Amino acid sequence: MKVKVISVPVGDQEKALQFYTRKLGFLKKVDVPISKDSRWLTVVSKEEQDGPEVLFEPSPNHFEPAKTYQKALFDAGIPYTQFNVDSVMQEYERLVNLGVEFSVRPTEMRTVKIAVFDDTCGNNIQIVEML
Repeated sequence: MKVKVISVPVGDQEKALQFYTRKLGFLKKVDVPISKDSRWLTVVSKEEQDGPEVLFEPSPNHFEPAKTYQKALFDAGIPYTQFNVDSVMQEYERLVNLGVEFSVRPTEMRTVKIAVFDDTCGNNIQIVEML
């Protein structure tokens, strides 16, 4: 088995695309209309363009339990997913300069350093540096 796609719930797929490409630096990989209001829309890491894709899942718009779950995670400060980085401090400073809001500043936790930011789409996202 291999991980090919992970999904992140978003209320607005276009807003998610703009944030993840313009701020985080991902590249758009697939953009296929599924219905009037939904697309199969994925992004990938610039460094791993054939690696796992992040799917912007519009489920909060169509399935109330998904919206409740997403909001509960966000309100509790729990990251929906995480992305690995070479340097949490460098990525933190780069993203802060782009206006990204962090709920957890860079913090060392034994064998990792983490930080958590708001992806503007209803999710806390954690960045992780392996120490």
